[in-house]
Amino acid sequence: MMKRVVALFIGLSLITVSFVNLTAQDIKTEVYVREHIPNKQPVPYIYVREADVMWAKDVYRIIDLKQKQNLALYYPTHPIGDRMNLVDLLLYGIDNEGIRAFSTDDPLNEFTIPMTRDQIDEVFEAGIDTIPMADINTGEIKDMIVTQERKTDEVKQVMIKEKWFFDKNHSVMKVRIVGVSPIRVYNQLDDQGLPTDLILRKQTFWVYYPEVRPLLTNHEIFNQHNDAQRISFDDFLMQRRFSSFIIGVSNVYNNRRIISYKIGLDALLEADKQKQWLFEVEHDLWEY
Repeated sequence: MMKRVVALFIGLSLITVSFVNLTAQDIKTEVYVREHIPNKQPVPYIYVREADVMWAKDVYRIIDLKQKQNLALYYPTHPIGDRMNLVDLLLYGIDNEGIRAFSTDDPLNEFTIPMTRDQIDEVFEAGIDTIPMADINTGEIKDMIVTQERKTDEVKQVMIKEKWFFDKNHSVMKVRIVGVSPIRVYNQLDDQGLPTDLILRKQTFWVYYPEVRPLLTNHEIFNQHNDAQRISFDDFLMQRRFSSFIIGVSNVYNNRRIISYKIGLDALLEADKQKQWLFEVEHDLWEY
């Protein structure tokens, strides 16, 4: 009888130890291993000869991240595990993957002036700073030294530069993204550090899209309808699943933007006019 009790005790101990070891291992929250996107390679561009390009234009457009169709590029505002928004992913690539960032100071050529990490921190108002704050005890305004994080949650628009061209070899209008530039949209602060009603827009940096494609290809973008059918950031942008509006087309006037000669509703109508013009160009280049 005693032997049976000892054997039963040993068996229960082994089961308990096995259970503890099992729970101590990595806990998998998925029923399968996500390996498609992390191991994916960017779809290569089709080779285009200069002689086949009958027409080409540079087009600048804005992706408003607050629009419903573009929310997957804005959220999460802070990384959740491996899940990041577009801006945090670009900054991760700059900090860890050797992605180059370029200054926005040269409006005629967006990829000539490299930016350092300190300069990137500066445009996002990150680092050690002295700001006026009210003392919690006396209510007196004093200068306090604080460490500011990059204000990536203020990036609510993204500018993209595209190359539109008509390939007569395939008789089709094509478009390729050349560069991506996040834009901060935030309220100006007063002397006491409180936000005012004045909204500022500040272009932060440029990244060369063909260089950043491998990074975007290996990270998923959230699909609000089905967690098992997510695509990569590169797929989202290359398949043009975003909503946007045109702000400028290459022109003789120093590549001026629409807002330099139109405002308000007139600017939106001019953007629709440019969109319609691109459609008509493709139609007119066909030969019947």
